[in-house]
Amino acid sequence: MFRNQYDTDVTTWSPAGRLFQVEYAMEAVKQGSAAIGLRSKSHVVLACVNKSNSELSSHQKKIFKADDHIGVAIAGLTADGRVLSRYMRSECINYSYSYESPLPVGRLVVQLADKAQVCTQRSWKRPYGVGLLVAGLDESGAHLYYNCPSGNYFEYQAFAIGSRSQAAKTYLERKFESFSTSSRENLLKDALFAIRETLQGERLTSSICTVAVLGVGEAFQILDQKTVQALIDAFEIAGEEAPAAEGDAPDQSAAGSGPTTDQGPPAEPDVAPMET
Repeated sequence: MFRNQYDTDVTTWSPAGRLFQVEYAMEAVKQGSAAIGLRSKSHVVLACVNKSNSELSSHQKKIFKADDHIGVAIAGLTADGRVLSRYMRSECINYSYSYESPLPVGRLVVQLADKAQVCTQRSWKRPYGVGLLVAGLDESGAHLYYNCPSGNYFEYQAFAIGSRSQAAKTYLERKFESFSTSSRENLLKDALFAIRETLQGERLTSSICTVAVLGVGEAFQILDQKTVQALIDAFEIAGEEAPAAEGDAPDQSAAGSGPTTDQGPPAEPDVAPMET
């Protein structure tokens, strides 16, 4: 939809000092399916929601491996994400060939940010409409970066991007102080719970999410569906026991209060609160 005369190309500034095409690219990130990253001192976990256009089509891949020590999760235009992940993979290979050592994560993130920022300076280009969560492990420890379409980049302990990511951010903000000392299993658990927050009542299964992990002595790998489903089943059982116990109390109190119906407790206590 045409907005005004200031969004025809990326180098045209509005009187308020805004670049609308850059803002459109950032909005594309917000409209993409959610991606989540969190890290401890020794591990980094990436997770994302898989969305397909229809029941007859497969979903687009959203987590990519750049090297044994670097992986990336995307939200936004998947085609742009594939281009940038291929660029990252090429840079890792070239550095390893030239220096016979892994590419430092921070250096790759800066190169990626510079590549994105150039697209905001040329009238014949457009900004990449994708946000990237870059997970890496090098001599300085585990890292999690967010690369923005504007060319900015930030390092986080935990972060979420994409559609309905604010619910996941709220969950991560409550838990992030314990992430630095978390084990691999606890990071996976928190990642899956954060992903579940973005679904707004939809049941979490291994078919609608992808999880990847990177750690000390463990190369970047995307977990298979069977492993993810086993983790989801274990965590959902633990999460459903508490609400069931709480739901028994109103029934017991109502049993001695006179005639009752078979309709059961109201639906509101069964709905998990969503903070936005």
